[in-house]
Amino acid sequence: MDFYGVALRSRLLLGTALYPSPAILADAVRAADCDIVTVSLRRESGRLREGQDFWGLIRDLGVRVLPNTAGCHSVKEAVTTAQMAREVFGTPWIKLEVIGDADTLQPDVFGLVEAAKILSAEGFEVFPYTTADLGVADRLLEAGCRVLMPWGAPIGTGLGLNDVYALRSLRARFPDVPLVVDAGIGKPSHAAAAMELGYDAVLLNTAVAKAGDPVAMAGAFARAIEAGRAGYLAGPIEPRDMAAPSTPVLGRASLA
Repeated sequence: MDFYGVALRSRLLLGTALYPSPAILADAVRAADCDIVTVSLRRESGRLREGQDFWGLIRDLGVRVLPNTAGCHSVKEAVTTAQMAREVFGTPWIKLEVIGDADTLQPDVFGLVEAAKILSAEGFEVFPYTTADLGVADRLLEAGCRVLMPWGAPIGTGLGLNDVYALRSLRARFPDVPLVVDAGIGKPSHAAAAMELGYDAVLLNTAVAKAGDPVAMAGAFARAIEAGRAGYLAGPIEPRDMAAPSTPVLGRASLA
Protein backbone atom coordinates (compact mmCIF):
# COMPACT_ATOMS: atom_id res chain seq x y z
CA MET A 1 0.00 0.00 0.00
CA ASP A 2 1.18 3.52 -0.67
CA PHE A 3 -0.11 7.06 -0.26
CA TYR A 4 1.21 9.66 -2.69
CA GLY A 5 4.10 7.39 -3.62
CA VAL A 6 5.09 6.58 -0.02
CA ALA A 7 5.15 2.84 0.66
CA LEU A 8 3.55 1.85 3.95
CA ARG A 9 3.59 -1.41 5.86
CA SER A 10 0.63 -0.95 8.24
CA ARG A 11 -2.99 -0.39 7.20
CA LEU A 12 -3.95 1.19 10.53
CA LEU A 13 -3.77 4.97 10.97
CA LEU A 14 -4.13 6.16 14.56
CA GLY A 15 -5.24 9.49 15.99
CA THR A 16 -3.42 11.08 18.93
CA ALA A 17 -6.19 12.92 20.81
CA LEU A 18 -8.11 12.05 24.01
CA TYR A 19 -5.60 9.60 25.53
CA PRO A 20 -5.39 9.46 29.35
CA SER A 21 -1.69 10.33 29.28
CA PRO A 22 1.22 10.78 26.84
CA ALA A 23 2.72 7.50 28.06
CA ILE A 24 -0.47 5.58 27.22
CA LEU A 25 -0.58 7.26 23.81
CA ALA A 26 2.99 6.17 23.10
CA ASP A 27 2.28 2.59 24.23
CA ALA A 28 -0.89 2.47 22.11
CA VAL A 29 0.98 3.61 18.99
CA ARG A 30 3.56 0.90 19.57
CA ALA A 31 0.87 -1.74 20.15
CA ALA A 32 -0.90 -0.67 16.96
CA ASP A 33 2.40 -1.04 15.08
CA CYS A 34 1.21 1.73 12.76
CA ASP A 35 3.20 3.87 10.34
CA ILE A 36 1.04 7.02 10.48
CA VAL A 37 -0.50 9.08 13.26
CA THR A 38 -2.77 12.07 12.79
CA VAL A 39 -2.01 15.24 14.70
CA SER A 40 -4.01 18.43 15.04
CA LEU A 41 -2.18 21.72 14.76
CA ARG A 42 -3.91 22.71 17.98
CA ARG A 43 -1.82 20.13 19.85
CA GLU A 44 1.41 21.84 18.83
CA SER A 45 2.60 25.26 19.99
CA GLY A 46 5.65 27.35 19.28
CA ARG A 47 5.38 29.02 22.70
CA LEU A 48 4.04 26.47 25.17
CA ARG A 49 6.34 23.85 26.62
CA GLU A 50 3.64 21.18 26.68
CA GLY A 51 3.20 21.52 22.93
CA GLN A 52 6.89 20.96 22.35
CA ASP A 53 6.85 17.93 24.66
CA PHE A 54 4.01 16.40 22.66
CA TRP A 55 5.79 16.96 19.36
CA GLY A 56 8.95 15.44 20.81
CA LEU A 57 7.00 12.34 21.86
CA ILE A 58 5.62 11.91 18.34
CA ARG A 59 9.08 12.26 16.79
CA ASP A 60 10.51 9.69 19.18
CA LEU A 61 7.91 7.13 18.06
CA GLY A 62 9.40 7.17 14.56
CA VAL A 63 6.06 7.37 12.76
CA ARG A 64 4.96 9.55 9.87
CA VAL A 65 2.75 12.49 10.84
CA LEU A 66 -0.47 13.31 9.03
CA PRO A 67 -1.54 16.78 10.26
CA ASN A 68 -5.24 17.55 10.13
CA THR A 69 -7.49 20.58 9.98
CA ALA A 70 -9.82 19.30 12.70
CA GLY A 71 -12.39 21.80 13.89
CA CYS A 72 -12.32 23.96 10.75
CA HIS A 73 -15.75 25.07 9.52
CA SER A 74 -14.81 27.18 6.50
CA VAL A 75 -12.58 26.94 3.46
CA LYS A 76 -10.46 29.87 4.59
CA GLU A 77 -9.94 28.40 8.06
CA ALA A 78 -9.03 24.97 6.68
CA VAL A 79 -6.60 26.34 4.09
CA THR A 80 -4.90 28.63 6.62
CA THR A 81 -4.60 25.79 9.14
CA ALA A 82 -3.11 23.51 6.49
CA GLN A 83 -0.55 26.15 5.53
CA MET A 84 0.46 26.56 9.17
CA ALA A 85 0.63 22.79 9.67
CA ARG A 86 3.01 22.44 6.72
CA GLU A 87 5.36 24.92 8.38
CA VAL A 88 5.14 23.30 11.81
CA PHE A 89 5.35 19.65 10.83
CA GLY A 90 7.43 19.92 7.66
CA THR A 91 5.22 17.76 5.46
CA PRO A 92 3.02 18.37 2.40
CA TRP A 93 0.53 15.81 3.73
CA ILE A 94 -2.71 17.17 5.16
CA LYS A 95 -5.87 15.44 6.34
CA LEU A 96 -8.43 17.95 5.17
CA GLU A 97 -11.53 18.47 7.28
CA VAL A 98 -14.14 21.14 6.54
CA ILE A 99 -17.02 20.56 8.94
CA GLY A 100 -20.51 21.37 7.74
CA ASP A 101 -22.66 20.36 10.71
CA ALA A 102 -21.75 20.91 14.35
CA ASP A 103 -23.86 18.04 15.71
CA THR A 104 -22.85 15.22 13.36
CA LEU A 105 -19.49 16.68 12.28
CA GLN A 106 -20.51 15.75 8.74
CA PRO A 107 -18.14 17.21 6.13
CA ASP A 108 -19.15 20.29 4.15
CA VAL A 109 -18.56 18.59 0.82
CA PHE A 110 -18.80 21.83 -1.19
CA GLY A 111 -16.22 23.56 0.97
CA LEU A 112 -14.13 20.39 1.04
CA VAL A 113 -13.81 20.28 -2.76
CA GLU A 114 -12.98 23.99 -2.90
CA ALA A 115 -10.32 23.71 -0.20
CA ALA A 116 -8.85 20.57 -1.77
CA LYS A 117 -8.48 22.37 -5.10
CA ILE A 118 -6.68 25.29 -3.46
CA LEU A 119 -4.34 23.11 -1.43
CA SER A 120 -3.54 20.74 -4.28
CA ALA A 121 -2.57 23.73 -6.42
CA GLU A 122 -0.22 24.80 -3.61
CA GLY A 123 1.56 21.44 -3.62
CA PHE A 124 -0.23 19.78 -0.71
CA GLU A 125 -0.95 16.05 -0.78
CA VAL A 126 -4.52 16.03 0.45
CA PHE A 127 -6.33 13.31 2.41
CA PRO A 128 -9.95 14.52 2.41
CA TYR A 129 -12.36 13.46 5.14
CA THR A 130 -15.54 13.04 3.13
CA THR A 131 -18.85 11.24 2.84
CA ALA A 132 -19.20 8.05 0.79
CA ASP A 133 -20.77 9.95 -2.09
CA LEU A 134 -19.72 8.98 -5.62
CA GLY A 135 -20.23 12.46 -7.06
CA VAL A 136 -18.22 14.12 -4.32
CA ALA A 137 -15.48 11.54 -4.77
CA ASP A 138 -15.27 12.41 -8.47
CA ARG A 139 -14.94 16.12 -7.65
CA LEU A 140 -12.23 15.49 -5.07
CA LEU A 141 -10.19 13.44 -7.52
CA GLU A 142 -10.61 16.17 -10.14
CA ALA A 143 -9.40 18.66 -7.51
CA GLY A 144 -6.12 16.76 -7.21
CA CYS A 145 -6.70 14.31 -4.35
CA ARG A 146 -5.15 10.88 -4.81
CA VAL A 147 -6.54 9.38 -1.60
CA LEU A 148 -10.14 9.44 -0.31
CA MET A 149 -11.21 9.05 3.31
CA PRO A 150 -14.98 8.39 3.54
CA TRP A 151 -16.57 8.23 6.97
CA GLY A 152 -18.00 5.04 8.38
CA ALA A 153 -20.22 6.97 10.81
CA PRO A 154 -20.07 10.36 12.57
CA ILE A 155 -16.81 11.06 14.38
CA GLY A 156 -16.56 9.52 17.83
CA THR A 157 -19.89 7.65 17.70
CA GLY A 158 -18.50 4.12 17.48
CA LEU A 159 -21.43 3.11 15.28
CA GLY A 160 -19.28 1.31 12.73
CA LEU A 161 -20.19 1.20 9.04
CA ASN A 162 -23.53 3.01 8.75
CA ASP A 163 -23.89 2.67 4.98
CA VAL A 164 -22.22 -0.47 3.71
CA TYR A 165 -23.88 -0.09 0.31
CA ALA A 166 -22.33 3.36 -0.22
CA LEU A 167 -18.90 2.18 0.92
CA ARG A 168 -19.06 -0.87 -1.33
CA SER A 169 -20.15 1.28 -4.28
CA LEU A 170 -17.26 3.67 -3.69
CA ARG A 171 -14.79 0.78 -3.67
CA ALA A 172 -16.25 -0.64 -6.89
CA ARG A 173 -16.26 2.73 -8.69
CA PHE A 174 -12.67 3.59 -7.79
CA PRO A 175 -10.74 0.30 -7.69
CA ASP A 176 -7.33 1.94 -8.07
CA VAL A 177 -7.76 4.84 -5.62
CA PRO A 178 -6.50 4.31 -2.06
CA LEU A 179 -9.57 4.40 0.19
CA VAL A 180 -9.45 4.78 3.97
CA VAL A 181 -12.48 4.43 6.24
CA ASP A 182 -12.21 7.40 8.58
CA ALA A 183 -14.44 8.03 11.61
CA GLY A 184 -17.16 6.13 13.43
CA ILE A 185 -15.24 2.90 14.00
CA GLY A 186 -15.97 1.56 17.48
CA LYS A 187 -14.89 -2.08 17.59
CA PRO A 188 -12.20 -4.23 15.98
CA SER A 189 -14.98 -6.07 14.14
CA HIS A 190 -15.96 -2.78 12.45
CA ALA A 191 -12.43 -2.34 11.20
CA ALA A 192 -12.30 -5.92 9.95
CA ALA A 193 -15.57 -5.38 8.09
CA ALA A 194 -14.14 -2.30 6.37
CA MET A 195 -11.12 -4.25 5.24
CA GLU A 196 -13.32 -7.11 4.02
CA LEU A 197 -14.99 -4.59 1.69
CA GLY A 198 -11.61 -4.08 0.04
CA TYR A 199 -10.66 -0.82 1.71
CA ASP A 200 -6.97 -0.07 1.92
CA ALA A 201 -6.79 1.18 5.50
CA VAL A 202 -8.73 2.39 8.53
CA LEU A 203 -8.19 5.57 10.54
CA LEU A 204 -9.49 5.69 14.09
CA ASN A 205 -8.91 7.52 17.34
CA THR A 206 -11.71 7.51 19.92
CA ALA A 207 -12.22 3.74 19.84
CA VAL A 208 -8.67 3.28 21.13
CA ALA A 209 -8.12 6.45 23.18
CA LYS A 210 -11.33 6.07 25.21
CA ALA A 211 -11.23 2.28 25.60
CA GLY A 212 -10.89 0.77 29.05
CA ASP A 213 -7.40 -0.37 28.05
CA PRO A 214 -6.20 1.73 25.11
CA VAL A 215 -3.02 -0.24 24.61
CA ALA A 216 -4.78 -3.61 24.45
CA MET A 217 -7.44 -2.14 22.15
CA ALA A 218 -4.79 -0.76 19.79
CA GLY A 219 -3.32 -4.23 19.47
CA ALA A 220 -6.77 -5.73 18.90
CA PHE A 221 -7.45 -3.29 16.06
CA ALA A 222 -4.10 -4.06 14.45
CA ARG A 223 -4.91 -7.77 14.38
CA ALA A 224 -8.48 -7.19 13.18
CA ILE A 225 -7.28 -5.13 10.24
CA GLU A 226 -4.78 -7.81 9.27
CA ALA A 227 -7.51 -10.48 9.48
CA GLY A 228 -9.97 -8.39 7.46
CA ARG A 229 -7.45 -7.75 4.72
CA ALA A 230 -6.45 -11.42 4.58
CA GLY A 231 -10.11 -12.40 4.35
CA TYR A 232 -10.72 -10.00 1.48
CA LEU A 233 -7.73 -11.31 -0.45
CA ALA A 234 -8.81 -14.91 0.19
CA GLY A 235 -12.14 -14.32 -1.59
CA PRO A 236 -15.09 -14.73 0.78
CA ILE A 237 -18.15 -16.65 -0.38
CA GLU A 238 -21.17 -14.72 -1.63
CA PRO A 239 -24.14 -14.59 0.77
CA ARG A 240 -27.26 -16.48 -0.26
CA ASP A 241 -30.86 -16.68 0.93
CA MET A 242 -31.18 -20.47 1.13
CA ALA A 243 -29.17 -23.04 3.04
CA ALA A 244 -26.44 -24.97 1.24
CA PRO A 245 -25.32 -28.20 2.96
CA SER A 246 -21.62 -28.50 3.58
CA THR A 247 -21.95 -32.30 3.62
CA PRO A 248 -23.24 -33.70 0.29
CA VAL A 249 -26.38 -35.80 0.39
CA LEU A 250 -25.42 -37.80 -2.70
CA GLY A 251 -24.35 -41.29 -1.71
CA ARG A 252 -25.64 -41.20 1.84
CA ALA A 253 -27.02 -44.40 3.36
CA SER A 254 -30.71 -45.13 2.72
CA LEU A 255 -32.64 -46.56 5.66
CA ALA A 256 -35.83 -47.26 3.66
